[in-house]
Amino acid sequence: MLNKYPLWKNLLILFIVFLGIVYATPNFYAPDPAIQISHDNGIVDQSALDSATFTLGADGIEFFNPVIEDGIGLIRLRNADEQSRAQQLVNLALPDEYIVALNMAPNTPGWLESLGAGPMTYGLDLRGGVHFLMEVDMEAAVNKQLTDSLASMRTLFREEGLRYRPPLEVDDNNRIVIQFTNPETRSAAIELMRDEFPDFLFRTSESGGNYLLYYTMSDLAMLQLQDYALQQNLTTLRTRVDELGVKEPKVQPMGSNRIIIELPGIQDTSRAKELISAVATLQFHLVAEPSAPAGTTLEYLDPRTGGALEIERDIIVSGENVTNAQSSFDPQTSLPQVNLSMDAVGARQINEVTRANIGRRMAILLIETKTRSVTERADNGELVTRSEPYVEERVISAPTIQSALGRQFRITGVEANEANDLALLIRSGALAAPMYFLEEYAIGPSLGQDNINRGLMSVQIGMGLVLIFMLVYYRIFGLAANIALVVNLMLLVAVMSIIGGTLTLPGIAGIVLTVGMAVDANVLIFARIREELQNGMPVQKAIDGGFGRAFVTILDANVTTFLVAIILYSIGTGPIRGFAVTLSIGILTSMFTAIMVTRAIINLVYGGRNVKQISIGVKTPEGSPAS
Repeated sequence: MLNKYPLWKNLLILFIVFLGIVYATPNFYAPDPAIQISHDNGIVDQSALDSATFTLGADGIEFFNPVIEDGIGLIRLRNADEQSRAQQLVNLALPDEYIVALNMAPNTPGWLESLGAGPMTYGLDLRGGVHFLMEVDMEAAVNKQLTDSLASMRTLFREEGLRYRPPLEVDDNNRIVIQFTNPETRSAAIELMRDEFPDFLFRTSESGGNYLLYYTMSDLAMLQLQDYALQQNLTTLRTRVDELGVKEPKVQPMGSNRIIIELPGIQDTSRAKELISAVATLQFHLVAEPSAPAGTTLEYLDPRTGGALEIERDIIVSGENVTNAQSSFDPQTSLPQVNLSMDAVGARQINEVTRANIGRRMAILLIETKTRSVTERADNGELVTRSEPYVEERVISAPTIQSALGRQFRITGVEANEANDLALLIRSGALAAPMYFLEEYAIGPSLGQDNINRGLMSVQIGMGLVLIFMLVYYRIFGLAANIALVVNLMLLVAVMSIIGGTLTLPGIAGIVLTVGMAVDANVLIFARIREELQNGMPVQKAIDGGFGRAFVTILDANVTTFLVAIILYSIGTGPIRGFAVTLSIGILTSMFTAIMVTRAIINLVYGGRNVKQISIGVKTPEGSPAS
């Protein structure tokens, strides 16, 4: 029968529309501005939350619903303009081990969250986000390079049998200082180092019977190292931001040693700060023997006994030799672990050392460079927040070597959340140098809320005029097209929410274009139906022919536009991608609504009936005006 969908097809359309309603609904629940409190060990107690709320109340900042969930405190605020001050006040009131971050607390009902429904995120130009300005510690990059070279020099001297007087170290002026007992050995060392370290400059001197040799990096090598550190940190930061799931972030250099990071619509800013700035380095050392010479060991806490643990200074391998890291759980003990894969150099080194030291313990040292926000009250009474770097070093595991290790092995002794973060940091690549936060603040919409409201109003007015035109010009068919257009926008929002897309102003432009294309598809169909009616074709055949024959034209136009959207997304960045995403999704949803939804409505009105007149704004072949 013409113009009658089978029951399954009607039910499928209703099911898709129902899903669209469910997954678009969370966007009607606006989030609340909030501050989030976390602790270094992951647990915030009630006394800290009470202290924070007391501080806010004493300063007259309105808040509501302070809660602790999963060890993290969250305080919702009435006014978004008071977020920054609330953060500073709570930061001043709590000890340094607490981290206070800005947040947007979602209001999605629990039943929607249980279905995996959540609101789509908005770009910096619409909702704002978090801005970080970070500085790369170039002095630390140089010191790290010298320290790595120092370890290579020790190995080289040992292999060549050149004796030097310990300690072999890097002094406060970023110079490698080597002491020899006679000038002949020093001269041999200079010749040996000339080929191995061509980027280093040397100087000699004598003091107290010692023949000294100083090595520093050349200016050219220093500039190359600084450029490498900046570019490597940029690459690593982009990878880490991608791990956070932030859409359309901005990570770009500023000058020779600073990086700007802007994260639109970020929710967990404390985790963002933690992962962005963390410098997590793994080092593998042998546990020192009791007879180890003074100055050749480092002391840490033994994770097994809680007492002192002496480890050798020499590094077997470091995190730079790790090619992959994945967190998992031990199938036998159900405890968290990190599975590591080493490169060829690291695998050979650790195999040689462990093969020769079976029965000894090997310590796995975790070194983390972090930053904490410190708020102080200036002499004029103003609150000033600054970032303070600090380093945490601890042995996370010191197992006994049972057999020679190979390319793949695992480390234990870490908490589940620490295992995940450690694997992420190693997998995303090490920062070439530590970075410190110079600025951190939430930024509002770049266009200004008033301009955004005007933009949305123009979209609403434009769509309203389209709806009125379609209804007046095409009558019942226009009403069906209007319903389909509303469903189209709802489905577009639902798909954006499901995939976690970020809506930006260019994205809104893509939505506006989608509205025009969706209406255009219906206009093509209705024009074809009117043409068939004017040619004397019966009503039912005219409707069927209009939808069927216009389909090829609509498909051709949408496929070509869809291909253009894919190209824009593949070669574009930032705003261009935002436009391409909404345009491509809109094309798919408009094809569905213009062809399937509109026809389903027309079928319900006219399908399967002996109709002589239809309300489409033309005269039927019988000469009677369409009602």
